[in-house]
Amino acid sequence: MDTPESSPLLAEQLLQHLQGPSLQHIAQQLGTDQAQAQSAVEMALPVLLGALGRNAQDAQGADALFGALQRDHMPAAPQQALGMGGMDLGGLLGSMLGGAAPSGAAAGGDAGAAILGHIFGGGRERVESSLGQAAGVGANAGQLLQMLAPVVMSFLAHRVSAGGMDSGGLGHMLGQERAQSAGTPGGDLLGGLLDRDGDGQVGLGDLVKIGASLLGGRR
Repeated sequence: MDTPESSPLLAEQLLQHLQGPSLQHIAQQLGTDQAQAQSAVEMALPVLLGALGRNAQDAQGADALFGALQRDHMPAAPQQALGMGGMDLGGLLGSMLGGAAPSGAAAGGDAGAAILGHIFGGGRERVESSLGQAAGVGANAGQLLQMLAPVVMSFLAHRVSAGGMDSGGLGHMLGQERAQSAGTPGGDLLGGLLDRDGDGQVGLGDLVKIGASLLGGRR
């Protein structure tokens, strides 16, 4: 198993796959230049992955997330469960921006909005506002997270499938990511943003609500 020292951040791997036309498309959608779009994506990816890591920090949350990945985001055929070298995440993002979606999921922005609702619950507006201020994209932070959320979920589904992971392996991978991202701009945004009860920490009540929303599927 990769150690934190030898394994690059999942957010860094995702960013690599989103270079070029995909990043240009994101910039166009946000009405900004490519440099600012990249900066915003660099902050948004750790927020999404960190939120998922918080949700999956115990067996219940990890099982819920694992079930959601299996149900809605796994490759349609075994041969599509590619390793990092073969994953066309840029193409995936392009298809989602064009209205297509992974098997079992809603299309386009609807899928992204539903995923964000499950991940952040009532704290979504607070996350979007904080990200918009920190990344300099203002109200467009919500649109950015909607674009990226289905890509992050499909990326994790590919990793789970290619690595033969169970829910425990998924939780461990996301836990490593959350620990490694501490001190990065996106990691620093997490703090109290993901607390659904507003008490400054993620407790059992938060995890029960998160798990229930994931297990309930997208409405």
